[in-house]
Amino acid sequence: MSNLTEIEKRYLETLLDMGSGYVLHYNNQTYGGLFKRYGIDIHGQKYQTYGTSKAKKMRSFWEQESDKAVGEVLLELMGVCEAGRDLSGRDIDQPLLEKGRSIVDRLLKRENSPVTKSDFLDREFSIPNLEKLPIDYSVIPIIKSRLEEARTALKANANLSVIFLCGSVQEAVLLGAAQKSPERYNTATASPKKDGHVLKFHAWSLAQLIDVSCEVKFLNPDVQKFSHGLRDFRNYIHPYQQLVSKFSPDQHTAKLCFQVLKVALADVAGER
Repeated sequence: MSNLTEIEKRYLETLLDMGSGYVLHYNNQTYGGLFKRYGIDIHGQKYQTYGTSKAKKMRSFWEQESDKAVGEVLLELMGVCEAGRDLSGRDIDQPLLEKGRSIVDRLLKRENSPVTKSDFLDREFSIPNLEKLPIDYSVIPIIKSRLEEARTALKANANLSVIFLCGSVQEAVLLGAAQKSPERYNTATASPKKDGHVLKFHAWSLAQLIDVSCEVKFLNPDVQKFSHGLRDFRNYIHPYQQLVSKFSPDQHTAKLCFQVLKVALADVAGER
């Protein structure tokens, strides 16, 4: 079991919005996917000690798993929390976030905290030379076209369009990188499997492409974290998902999504 203290749990519950039984913005599918990346079936009977809500399963997970397992999941959640709140324009309780990061550092026995939003999103990045991307050359004109369309949409305050275009470009580039380097992606520890066999690339989710791209060094860890934030917003292409989440992006959100995409492209092109 992890050695989280009761005080630390209270900090984490506040940071992860667990008071109402939820955990951040996760639905059942995305919550299961989060834990699956770490080899954990969070919806299994094992984690229903206190009940079936996401928050109760999280509390059971904290009690039953090791410091390493808990720390790894919480590390991703810290990044999702920071990126998600920043991209949606909500204020971040920075002292609370730093407290959460210090808890993760203790669990993982790390000396340095990961890159923060201010270290990452406030930098200036330009779109790299797209011909350096390790993808099929025939796709590059489509990527260029979508980037230009995203710029146009940004100027027109078509914020949802910007987010969807950014998400589509990111997925296309990472999928293309996987197809160009199949051995690296298929042998990664984070590659998705079924019945002991790695899934075909077309069956990989964007979350899986992001995580494996980081493992094989196409993405840096900082952009991995913020890419998951962009991925989450891209999912609001489904109207009912947007309705349930009451998500209404402003231009600040759209600009930040475009920034995340630029950094991801620079990573994959080897220009950062």
